Amino acid sequence: MIAHDIALKIIFFSQTLVGVVGNSFLLGLYIITFFAGSRLRTIDMILTHLSFVNILVLLSKGIPQTMAAFGLNNFLDDIGCKFVFYFHRVARGLSLCTTSFLSGFQAITISPGSSRWAKIKPRVQKYMVPFCLFCWVLHMGSNGPILVYMKGPKGHKNTTSILDFDFCSVLFNPSFSTTISAFIIFLHDITCLIIMMWTSGSMVLVLYRHRQRVQYIRGSNLFSRPSLETRATQSILMLVGIFVFFNLINSVLTVYVQFAKTKLWLLNVSAFLAACFPACSPFVLIFSDSQVSTYYLIIREKIKLPSFIDY
Repeated sequence: MIAHDIALKIIFFSQTLVGVVGNSFLLGLYIITFFAGSRLRTIDMILTHLSFVNILVLLSKGIPQTMAAFGLNNFLDDIGCKFVFYFHRVARGLSLCTTSFLSGFQAITISPGSSRWAKIKPRVQKYMVPFCLFCWVLHMGSNGPILVYMKGPKGHKNTTSILDFDFCSVLFNPSFSTTISAFIIFLHDITCLIIMMWTSGSMVLVLYRHRQRVQYIRGSNLFSRPSLETRATQSILMLVGIFVFFNLINSVLTVYVQFAKTKLWLLNVSAFLAACFPACSPFVLIFSDSQVSTYYLIIREKIKLPSFIDY
């Protein structure tokens, strides 16, 4: 049991620390690059927003989970639990929304010029900021019931209607408003996942056709260097694949927890899976998107940063 507790402490602390550092590095890199006068890609605006909301996901979930693993189960009162879970759900929804938007935007970007999708690219760029604001408003509104039903740890005697999260608990009290909110969240999540899988399939098809054309033009050379656009698309595909994988597993586990009378180890696994994508995503971009290394080299030359990675 002691070894289990130590492992939980190390896992949650390491996952939160590594994820926050990675996302903060990306967020800082994009911001510094922008203020340094270098031109950012349009997609970098989406990646900047994704890094920011991923930090919120990790902080709002990882810190309480880590403190609970260290045995501090009563560090949040009712108000603290309300706001921690509220901001986690909002940030989690924004991460999902931003990732689906990122996938859709990249699919439109690499679509052939004759495609109907290429014609709407300027519109997507124009409405990018309003779309992000809409996502914030949507998730802040739809997760409002959390501020009502989330309570402190074991804050009620009627345990049959309580789902205990070790450091917080939620009181089940179904009503019309909570049902509508749950339906909106469920519909949003399903829609975003469908968009990600559909656009990912489109990108794979475009890349395959492009590869076939390149091989036909260049002969049998299978080792030609992929273009920057192709590498960026491959990075987005990796991000989407990681997100869908962890999200689907965590969704199934979350549903199971509702009927499993709240086994603590299931909640710990669910918390770990929920933070996997925010923790992994910055490193996927750092090591697979060549433009990230380009920005770093530019900034390093301007302000004399140390060399952390050899490119």
